[in-house]
Amino acid sequence: MKKRPRRNPTGVFAALDVGSSKICCLIARLEEERGQAPKLRVVGIGQQLSRGVKAGAVIDMEAAETAILAAVHAAEQMAGEEIEQVAVSLSGGYPASRLLSVEVSIDGHEVGDEDLHRALDQGHQLEGLLGQPEKGRQLIHSIPVGYTIDGSRGIRDPRGMFGERLGVNMHIVTAASGPVRNLATCVQRCHLDIAAFVVSPYASGLAALVPDEMELGVTLIDMGGGTTSIAVFVEGSVVHTDIVPVGGQHVTSDVARGLSTTLAHAERLKTLYGHAIATSADEHATIDVPQVGEEDDGHVQQVPRSLLVGIVQPRLEETFELVRSRLEASGFDKAGGRRVVLTGGASQLPGMRDLAALVLDKQVRIGRPIHLTGLAEATSGPAHTVGAGLLAYALQQDQRAPATAGAEGEEAAGRIGRIGRWLKQHF
Repeated sequence: MKKRPRRNPTGVFAALDVGSSKICCLIARLEEERGQAPKLRVVGIGQQLSRGVKAGAVIDMEAAETAILAAVHAAEQMAGEEIEQVAVSLSGGYPASRLLSVEVSIDGHEVGDEDLHRALDQGHQLEGLLGQPEKGRQLIHSIPVGYTIDGSRGIRDPRGMFGERLGVNMHIVTAASGPVRNLATCVQRCHLDIAAFVVSPYASGLAALVPDEMELGVTLIDMGGGTTSIAVFVEGSVVHTDIVPVGGQHVTSDVARGLSTTLAHAERLKTLYGHAIATSADEHATIDVPQVGEEDDGHVQQVPRSLLVGIVQPRLEETFELVRSRLEASGFDKAGGRRVVLTGGASQLPGMRDLAALVLDKQVRIGRPIHLTGLAEATSGPAHTVGAGLLAYALQQDQRAPATAGAEGEEAAGRIGRIGRWLKQHF
């Protein structure tokens, strides 16, 4: 059987996770063994402290560009490869999602490609209204979540079926045009092409979720430095995304203010001694807190660890309560079932899993990249799920698209080209 040519003949894929606390570049090479599905092996990783990015949005172009360049250069040096395009994470720009349902008449005949074309053509006309740059929004994702024939739901491929009306359900994700263009400009200034933008929780889900979770229903919560983002997966597809503008850096700021110390010391104290749920041992343990503005190392204050936990826990409770209220308001709280997966650097705090289960009243586990090989122990934790998911997304799109299919994503020119590419990718 002849293999379909890939759009990426080199087999090298790159991901760029631009976050509020770190900027990470991953480079992976495709490894194919006879009789096994192709896998990505990470061959290069570069990580830098994030500069010029706040709450997922670029606030200093030069600082962000410098940090991106440094991360990409480090990954290239380690991999011995020079990359030209990357899949980029998006957590800024207030991503918003909604489901669109479109129906077309098929007059009782067998559903064919032409009928799909007509349904998708009508769907893309509607999605264009949601993601027009002149209205301040830009289309990021257009994801199929199922078909209907005469009201019968749950159909994944309607071709060959009969009915009177064919419906298509599409999950549309848009973001504010300004933040997206600012981030794109920073990446392009580093002489890189953008293969695709992927919203952070969607990428994390591709890296950390197992197929059964995606099928039965799960809510993924990606806890980053500046934002906490949400994705609900049902029947193998992502059906809802949202974002809460609160993250790990807000906890650090609370600790710095509450204990009168610097942000650097607050981050260290949070990492070493912080806990999401108070314990009886906290009253008896003391920690040394250097005071802000005091140059003499002798000026430290000893406080019980319970004081630190008393600052950390309320902020985390507030974050999960915001997530719960957003899910309830969206109507997807029940769709995600009773399963929650936490990812992101901020999810690594001890006791986070128990606190999330308490506030959300769901079963919770901590997610890590599970579909990649070659990750070192230091880079295989929850903090790197977005980068791993970006690589999974890039491989997924590459395997679905033939070598002649131009640039990926919704920005490609021509509605007919987009519909044809959509059909090739999903069937």
